Amino acid sequence: MTQDAGYPTAECIFCDIAAGRGEASIVFADETVVAFLALFSVTPGHLLVVPRAHAVGLEDLDRATGAHAWSVAHDMARALRRSELRCEGINVWVCDGEVAFQSVFHFHLHVIPRYAGDGWTAVPEEVENERSVLDLHAQQLRAALALSD
Repeated sequence: MTQDAGYPTAECIFCDIAAGRGEASIVFADETVVAFLALFSVTPGHLLVVPRAHAVGLEDLDRATGAHAWSVAHDMARALRRSELRCEGINVWVCDGEVAFQSVFHFHLHVIPRYAGDGWTAVPEEVENERSVLDLHAQQLRAALALSD
C-alpha cells in the first residue's frame, strides 16, 4: 500500500476537486466518485473518473470503490457515444505508477473518446512469448493471488 493512501494531501488537485475546492467541469458526482472533463485532454470530451477518497493507485483502492469507478466510467462512455460529441470509439485507460505514465498520484480512470484521425496513438511494440515463459508467469501470479486471500 502506498504511504499516503486514504489521506487527502495538500498538493492533490483531485482531492481538491472531489471536495469541491478545485475548479472542474463536472459531468457526474455521487458520494464515491466525481467525473469531470480533463483540463489537459487528449481528445474533445476526455473525462476523468476520480474516487473522492484519496487512493494513489490500484493497490490502494478498495474493491467497492474500484468497481463503482469502473461502472461510472462505463456510464460516461455510454454518454460520450450518445452525446453531440459523436465519438466513434472509446479508450478506458489507467496509469498506475510513474513508469506507467501516472502524473497525478490519485487513482483515476481516463475515459477517452476517439475520433477517426484524432492523432492519439498508444501502439506498443508487442513481443511473442514462449509458452514456457507464459506458464511460469501464470504460476507466479497464481501464487501471488493466494497470498492476497
